[in-house]
Amino acid sequence: MSKKIVLSLVWAIIFCVLCMAQTNKQFTLNQLIPGGSEYRNFVAENLNQLQWCGNYFIYVKNNDLYVSSTTGKARKITVSNINEALRTKRLDTITTLPRINVLDKSKNVITLCSGKNYIIEFDIKLNEVINGYKINPDCQNVELSTNGVVAYTIGNDIYVRLNDGEVIQITDSEHEVCGREVHQREWGINKGIFFSPDGTKLAFYIMDESMVTQYPMVNTGSKIAQCTMLRYPMAGTLNHKVLVGVYDIISDEITHLDFDTKRDLFYTNIQWSPCSRYIYIEQLNRAQDTCNLVRYKANGGEVDKVLLTQTNSRYVEPQTTIKFVPNNNNLFIRESQADGFNHLYLYNTDGQMIKQLTSGEWVVTAMLGFTDNGKAVLFQSTATDNLQEQGDPFHTNIWKVNINDGTILPVTKGIGVNRAALNGAGKYIINRHSAPNTPGKTSIIDVNSGKTVRTLLNAKNPYQNYNMPNVSVGHILANDGKTKLYYRLVTPFNLDTTKKHPAIVYVYGGPHNQMINAGFMYSVRGWDIYMAQQGYIVFTLDNRGSANRGFNFESIIHRCIGTHEMSDQVQGVQYLTSLPYVDQTRIGVHGWSYGGHLTINLMLTYPNIFKVGVAGGPVIDWSLYEIMYGERYMDTPQQNAEAYQATNLSARTQNLNGKLLIIHGTNDNVVLWQHSLNFIQQCITNNKQVDYFVYPGHGHNVIGKDRPHLHEKISNYFIQHL
Repeated sequence: MSKKIVLSLVWAIIFCVLCMAQTNKQFTLNQLIPGGSEYRNFVAENLNQLQWCGNYFIYVKNNDLYVSSTTGKARKITVSNINEALRTKRLDTITTLPRINVLDKSKNVITLCSGKNYIIEFDIKLNEVINGYKINPDCQNVELSTNGVVAYTIGNDIYVRLNDGEVIQITDSEHEVCGREVHQREWGINKGIFFSPDGTKLAFYIMDESMVTQYPMVNTGSKIAQCTMLRYPMAGTLNHKVLVGVYDIISDEITHLDFDTKRDLFYTNIQWSPCSRYIYIEQLNRAQDTCNLVRYKANGGEVDKVLLTQTNSRYVEPQTTIKFVPNNNNLFIRESQADGFNHLYLYNTDGQMIKQLTSGEWVVTAMLGFTDNGKAVLFQSTATDNLQEQGDPFHTNIWKVNINDGTILPVTKGIGVNRAALNGAGKYIINRHSAPNTPGKTSIIDVNSGKTVRTLLNAKNPYQNYNMPNVSVGHILANDGKTKLYYRLVTPFNLDTTKKHPAIVYVYGGPHNQMINAGFMYSVRGWDIYMAQQGYIVFTLDNRGSANRGFNFESIIHRCIGTHEMSDQVQGVQYLTSLPYVDQTRIGVHGWSYGGHLTINLMLTYPNIFKVGVAGGPVIDWSLYEIMYGERYMDTPQQNAEAYQATNLSARTQNLNGKLLIIHGTNDNVVLWQHSLNFIQQCITNNKQVDYFVYPGHGHNVIGKDRPHLHEKISNYFIQHL
């Protein structure tokens, strides 16, 4: 044999060995879990801060800003370019490209928020700084108007910086909280300051919490532990009171909207009229079974009109503000589940419903804006190509409905998940698409033709060169014999089907959450991949009570949390254990928050099924949970005492047989630490052993660099006991 042939064989053997080494690489938790040191290398590539701005779209890459038209070549604006423009205005320079806001998508202006207190307005077309100014570094809840006025909070008060640089403190509240989100961030509330379209006024929340019992939160990070008091309104107790103030920048006066302070009401979804004369607010009673859309006069604060009333024997849950139709300020769109599925309704400003724009057994998951000069509405939904059929919660596509004739046309089609942003002119969308075998494709699509104008990014598979577990999906039936329940099954690479393997059920199961869809690898979690690599089968089921299946599907939990969810999860386990390679004697369960509640509930209710459980931040007693969420689904403890007692897990610790680990953040202000501590106390009383681990200083979720540590703790517990 010649030297040349021998050398070729040697290189061939080396190549094969290298290939085998590549495909046999094992994941670490630092690669799969957010906060891990290598996590960013294992997430599908994305365009950072991608958004529309005037006639352009922009994104950030390597600390540079890229600006491009829909068809043109991207132009780079460096930090040096911005600093050069800042120096011409004799303003401070920056070292890195900060967070970018686009306040008005019709203008070519971005707002750069550097640090906590340096704001820069920059014209991306002219490469010019329009303005730059600093505000108090202690500020929070910063809101910017479209004409350069800035509002923010310091402590419990609101400050306004005018165009000329003057700063005005507009509230002086000794006991009230102004300008922050209220009602525990329910109903889509995520801020407390709302500028009028013309920038001359701002509405703001005022919250009086003095009647709410103070709850101690202890910080052990200092030598002497410090205690801060949290106002936490528990189910069945006194709730805080909310008002809305309106500050007129020109007259320097505050008006309060005329709220009925004698009733216990919630005020949500604040929206200004396009003319800046009126404020629209959704008003809910405490029982949350009646919702009024009320219009107030911005000048004077009087009720102008109650436009509509929506009722439901279970609950009404407005999640989004009304949207006014461009070029016709007398029409607006309102989202509602009135017919059992979230749909779009067209109203006039007299409160008359003109028409229901969308209908069917599918869900509008987002309204994206208006096209064709306000003649059509763009929305995202679970509708199928045949709009008359039942929707498919696995897939979301973008659709357009004509306001005049009701014609609905698809903008995107096919399998997968689409998330889109409409440009200011209503002609194009930036669409992010993923599918089971597509990590991510970002495109610009013409709204009218549905054609892709430009592909901005085709993300590579971040898991290439790794032996990946098999991820499959399917459905079973609930015990009613007719309701489809969708599941995801993750099995190890090269699964030996002749052997029995342990399985873990990962559960959330609560409202507003869907864990399984047709995104990349069916939206499998990094931890699921890791545990499959360790030889475990991971099973996830979206039970009744979860999102995007319609009101009846989600609200079935009303007054009986845990009943239908557990029934469905057990149906899932029956399917799981019917698989010949699943060891029915080694079934575990894991979940967090609502899923933590279900984890422990399943362990206590079905001790012969679940051998090991790990529950994080679990709700133990719903009477200790906050009013807005808890009473929506359970009513008050006084009205529904039997169900509250039945779902109090501390009362059933004597049923615990398997191995259970509970994890809690010591500063959890969502599910208070008291929940799991009470459960531990009852385990001691009933001589039941339970394992417990806390994360000092963490809130409801363990985030940052400690998150891989959390998942190592969870993984090791199952490896040790299952």
